[in-house]
Amino acid sequence: MSTMGDGTRAVRAGLPVPEQFEPPLPGPVFAAHFHLSGDPTGPYTYGRDTNPTWTHLERAIGELEAPGEEVETTVFASGMAAITSVLLSQVRSGDAVVLPDDGYQALPLVREQLEAYGVEVRTAPTGGDAQLALLEGAKVLWIESPSNPGLDVCDIRRLVEAAHAAGVLVAVDNTLATPIGQRPLELGADFSVASDTKGMTGHGDILFGHVTCRDPRLTADVRRWRKIAGAIPGPMEAWLAHRSLATLHLRIDRQCTTALALAEVLAKRAEVTGLRYPGLPGDPSHPVAARQMRRFGSVVSFELADREAAERFLSALRLVDDATSFGGVRSTAERRGRWGGDAVAEGFIRFSVGVEDSEDLLADVEQALNAAAR
Repeated sequence: MSTMGDGTRAVRAGLPVPEQFEPPLPGPVFAAHFHLSGDPTGPYTYGRDTNPTWTHLERAIGELEAPGEEVETTVFASGMAAITSVLLSQVRSGDAVVLPDDGYQALPLVREQLEAYGVEVRTAPTGGDAQLALLEGAKVLWIESPSNPGLDVCDIRRLVEAAHAAGVLVAVDNTLATPIGQRPLELGADFSVASDTKGMTGHGDILFGHVTCRDPRLTADVRRWRKIAGAIPGPMEAWLAHRSLATLHLRIDRQCTTALALAEVLAKRAEVTGLRYPGLPGDPSHPVAARQMRRFGSVVSFELADREAAERFLSALRLVDDATSFGGVRSTAERRGRWGGDAVAEGFIRFSVGVEDSEDLLADVEQALNAAAR
């Protein structure tokens, strides 16, 4: 499937060999245990270890992460389960890890837990490849590019080369881009990690995550951690995730097209400051993003004057839900500062573009901005 287009690959990824009178995508397998006589050497023994529904999905995600290559994917009950599986399976007391200081809101919680285990945590911003300065003696470098919610981008190839030269493993949180927009393994990373709650499944109805690796030894570490922690996805969620992949390319293409159009509209508004979108030619991240990303994502961030202006804007939107998360088919936006933990201004807006008609969505944003200014 390495020569196929993204759409063809997404539609057919992970499907089993066709069998007469059988469905193209088998339904979810609900089983805590499987028939097992003699030595326990078969593929399915106990529901915390393996499940046929996971197998189809893991193959599908692997085909999207690295077309035509031998990789292995491990699926999880959430993005945070996937993130912690990488870090906690690789580091021990006395090790050092490098994290971004502008990444996902829960990373400070991860930092606290790592430090409680005796792990040294070093942090630096995503932009400007600032993490390069912290690699000496580290065990794992964690990259989030584009970063959430600030949408900064780093040169993943450059950081990977420097990290590997220093004997450091590299994990990339690829949640915002998805494999349709960026392939971290092709850029040299050891782990490609994502919260599939977001763009990968895209409907805002399941929590999910995955880790994909080339090195079977790293996969074994991650799967062992999943088994120990029990952070396994339910079969129904896994089946829904697989079903959702068939429209991934359609959703992402529509979202990215409209996100760029939204950024262009916002760039013309005097009351909008701090506008960020990696696909916008004038964005500080665009030169690097254009070299390593294939699509630029569904999220646009910007600032209004203050908290009150942001809340007036959000209240005036008619087609956009005031909700957290991103990457779904329905547009969402929120004043990110309401959560605390992100170093953002009170008027900072994270806007996730859905698949609505572009003209309708842009008109809604314009009228909401006008209403907020009154």
